[in-house]
Amino acid sequence: MADPMYKRILLKLSGEALADGSDGLYNYEFMDTVISKIKKCLEKGVQISIVVGGGNIWRGRQGGGMDRVRADRMGMLATVMNSIALQDAFINAGVDAVIMTAIPLQGVAETYNRDAAIKFMGSGKVVIFGAGTGSPYFTTDTTALLRAVEIKADAALFAKNIDGVYTADPKKDPTAKKLDNITYDQIIEGRLGVIDLTAATFGLENKMKVLLFGLADPDNIVRAVDGEKIGTLLTV
Repeated sequence: MADPMYKRILLKLSGEALADGSDGLYNYEFMDTVISKIKKCLEKGVQISIVVGGGNIWRGRQGGGMDRVRADRMGMLATVMNSIALQDAFINAGVDAVIMTAIPLQGVAETYNRDAAIKFMGSGKVVIFGAGTGSPYFTTDTTALLRAVEIKADAALFAKNIDGVYTADPKKDPTAKKLDNITYDQIIEGRLGVIDLTAATFGLENKMKVLLFGLADPDNIVRAVDGEKIGTLLTV
């Protein structure tokens, strides 16, 4: 078993990744596969935390012109629902998982505490961060970078529905080429939609390494932890 490159990670999963083409909110078979790969990383001694999006339940300002703040609150609760689904899948796989939320939800999750989160991870538990930052206007991209910096993660791993960053939209431009490396400045100056600008600025200021890779093959989670050359590495 190869030694992992990263000893403590923040894994960002989209809500769409949990659905994976399913007609419902969740593709449980795919979720179980993802959990099995995360379990392999735990067996390597990697400390793991997760931020999950809520796009499979609620997508931004939907609902007939709903007020942005209320819409974002619904989005936060959607991430909590996804966190509970993930926690259940982990427990069924024999992995202890704890949900910590940015807003108090007594009886559902523990309220976020950085030191407690690090202690949980150190004891082999997976920590799932729900409810975003607890404030509207901030995406789960920003949450992922914020939590990664707070827990002093070696890297933030963004599992996406595309296998990296390209020079153009590969669905529209057949000549588009995947980039092995990209800088925060390139994302910010080019206003690339890889991660949102708030997250990119925060990641740049705090020098957080990010690896963006495709989740179509869940084994990529293990490859990413081992430091294999996959996806696109985002650095300062």
